[in-house]
Amino acid sequence: MVVSTTLVTTIVWIVGGLMGLFALIKLIGFVSISPDDVGLVEKWWSPKGSVQADGLIAMNGEAGFQPDVLRAGVHLRTPLLYKVTKVKLVTIPQGQIGYVFARSGSQLENGQALGKLVDSKSFQDVRAFLDNGGQKGPQRQILREGTFAINLSQFIIITLDKVHQISSTKDEYTQVENMRNDLSKIGGFYPVVVGAGSAYGNPNSMAIDTIGIVTVNDGPTPDNAAIIAPVVGNDVNDEFYHNNFQDPEKFLLAGGRKGKQLQVLTDGIYFINRLFANVLIENKTTIDIGNVGVVVSYFGEKGTDVSGTEYTHGELVEQGSRGIWRDALPPGKYPFNTYAGLIKVVPTTNVILKWISGQSGAHKLDDALREISLITKDAFEPNLPLTVVFNIDYRKASSVIQRFGDIKLLIEQSIDPMVAGYFKNIGQTKTLIELVQDRSEIQRIASFEMKEKFKTYDLELQEVLIGTPAASSNDQRIEKILAQLRDREVAKEEILTNEAKQLSAQKQKELNEAQALAEMQAKLTQSSVEISIADNDGRAKLKLAEQEALRIQKLSEADKIKKHNEADAEKYTKIASAEAAAEQTKLSADAESHKLEVIGRAQAENIKVVADAESERETKLGVAKGNAAQALVEAYGGPELQVYKSVMEAFAEAVKANGHPLVPQTVIGATEGTNVNAIEGILSIALAQMARSGTLPEFLNNTGKENISNRTENS
Repeated sequence: MVVSTTLVTTIVWIVGGLMGLFALIKLIGFVSISPDDVGLVEKWWSPKGSVQADGLIAMNGEAGFQPDVLRAGVHLRTPLLYKVTKVKLVTIPQGQIGYVFARSGSQLENGQALGKLVDSKSFQDVRAFLDNGGQKGPQRQILREGTFAINLSQFIIITLDKVHQISSTKDEYTQVENMRNDLSKIGGFYPVVVGAGSAYGNPNSMAIDTIGIVTVNDGPTPDNAAIIAPVVGNDVNDEFYHNNFQDPEKFLLAGGRKGKQLQVLTDGIYFINRLFANVLIENKTTIDIGNVGVVVSYFGEKGTDVSGTEYTHGELVEQGSRGIWRDALPPGKYPFNTYAGLIKVVPTTNVILKWISGQSGAHKLDDALREISLITKDAFEPNLPLTVVFNIDYRKASSVIQRFGDIKLLIEQSIDPMVAGYFKNIGQTKTLIELVQDRSEIQRIASFEMKEKFKTYDLELQEVLIGTPAASSNDQRIEKILAQLRDREVAKEEILTNEAKQLSAQKQKELNEAQALAEMQAKLTQSSVEISIADNDGRAKLKLAEQEALRIQKLSEADKIKKHNEADAEKYTKIASAEAAAEQTKLSADAESHKLEVIGRAQAENIKVVADAESERETKLGVAKGNAAQALVEAYGGPELQVYKSVMEAFAEAVKANGHPLVPQTVIGATEGTNVNAIEGILSIALAQMARSGTLPEFLNNTGKENISNRTENS
């Protein structure tokens, strides 16, 4: 039991000690701040009392919100003296803008809409903000991307997603919420994107090829109630260069005024405080090819008139002055501030105006034009369709706008009455038929005369084209006249057609007669004679006789001429034949002579060659025979025997040629005492000699063989 009491007592003392320690720690005031938070310090009491009535932050240790915040870590702030409120750091996302509302500070001056810029490390140093003269209310300076440790007891931060604040008055809350709603409607939490489409997620920056027209909400008003504020601080080398309204403080220091600004924003992204300046996105001004832009400027000093003394319709000024600029803008694209001036587009290409119901030219300047009603010399009332082509000299475009204000007004109020009056005057001098038939001449004269009229309006007339006059829907007379005119022309054409047919028939008749005469001349002559006989038989016979005599004469003359021509032809033929024969003979003789000469030379050469060959052959043969004879002589025992042989060979040949038998059938011998002839003597001697020598049989044998051999060679 004693043990239990002691244990309880110990536990009570331990718990009491812990509670005392905890109470002591609380009284000492240890405060832990995470890295994502800041601690807002509010002092409960102070010997210095509370802050002044026009303040909110206790700058000198008074009771109330303290200017400094607690950053990450452990801090000693006793709850007996301070209240620490933990809040999240303020984060501005990429591509967004945060707006600042100061709850305390100096009062805004008259005409001032936003608090001026002071050095406060992007509103993270409350003490510096208030010491440097920071003003309460919405601020000119904005917060860009990043995380900021901001004392929300002094500043309210307005972002796209939420409003960063602690307890505030109802009026403050209402004011801040209205501000946030207004900024959301105009895309004020995004940068201004000009000419580049959607960027940074800004749904209000979809247009391309645009400019930004700026309206400044802060600063003094323009001088002399000018509707456009002049350009200031746009030079990058200027100390007050405001970088296209992104630095409001420098803009105001440079002398900038509130209201519409003459300076515009061109392509780019601009982080502009939309409480300081509104930006209206407009399309760039495009002047197409074939047009010029006449500038009517609402801004600038009064310029000197440069139109000249002869121009009495108004002033033309140089570029930059207020009024109509003398020099028009050529085709191109311009970042023109349409609140600072007006551009009148004037066509410089050919403009076609049609006085025809339901039709208009490409420029659509003639929508209100209709056919011109005429009264002709013969009291008809046709409607005249008309087309006029003209152009405007680009150097005179400004003077045309100064005179008439607008090209369409020029056409409807000046050109239309002038052209209508001119053709009404012409219509009164022409009948309806003349108006139709003389259209080309009227058109030529009108083009010439109206050139001068158009020049008085600073226009260059190119051409006038006149259509066919037409009747109104209630007038049938013109159609009847035109129908009669058409019928008249048709009748004329029929007359001409009939005349042509008659002429064609006559020509066909002549052609048929000529063909019949050519094909049946004899029958035609006979037919004519028979017709003449029927009329006057005697005259026909006489005529026939004359025709026959004439025919005979003509035939005789023709025969004579034929014979004469045949004789001449035969004569000419003989002469030509003789000449040809002579020429042929001469050519043949020359050819034969040349042939004989060639043949003679060839034969002579051949004879010479043959003779030489024969001579050589005979020479060789003689030599051979000589050698053979010598050999025979030697073979037969000497020359005597050779002589005998030769004589016998000759004798044998003679006997052979004579055909008589060698031994005569009748032998007539000499009687004793009778003389023998020479041959017999020779033969007797030879035979006797051969018989004595014993060579007669051999001789006879060889002689027979040689004779046989010679016959064989000769054959």
